[in-house]
Amino acid sequence: MDAESYPRIPIEELFSSRGRMKVLKELAEEKELLISEICRRVSLNHSTTKTHLRALVKSGLVEEKIHGRIKMYRYRTEDIRARSLKNFLDLWDS
Repeated sequence: MDAESYPRIPIEELFSSRGRMKVLKELAEEKELLISEICRRVSLNHSTTKTHLRALVKSGLVEEKIHGRIKMYRYRTEDIRARSLKNFLDLWDS
């Protein structure tokens, strides 16, 4: 799916949550992680992390991959918005 296929969420909503940004930064850096690993890295509980991931999946920046009971989340580098955001985060941290 391309960027137009996903509902647009306001950028303020994306950036409004510190927890959501922590999840997004981890995925942008690591590309793909299990939900339990994301929880550990960002120091959030499973329920809160899942809520943030749901919003990120809905935005099209992150993809959920299910393998049986295992859920992996992948940063969608093929999405121009995701690539641009990754570049912004890299510049901000440099």
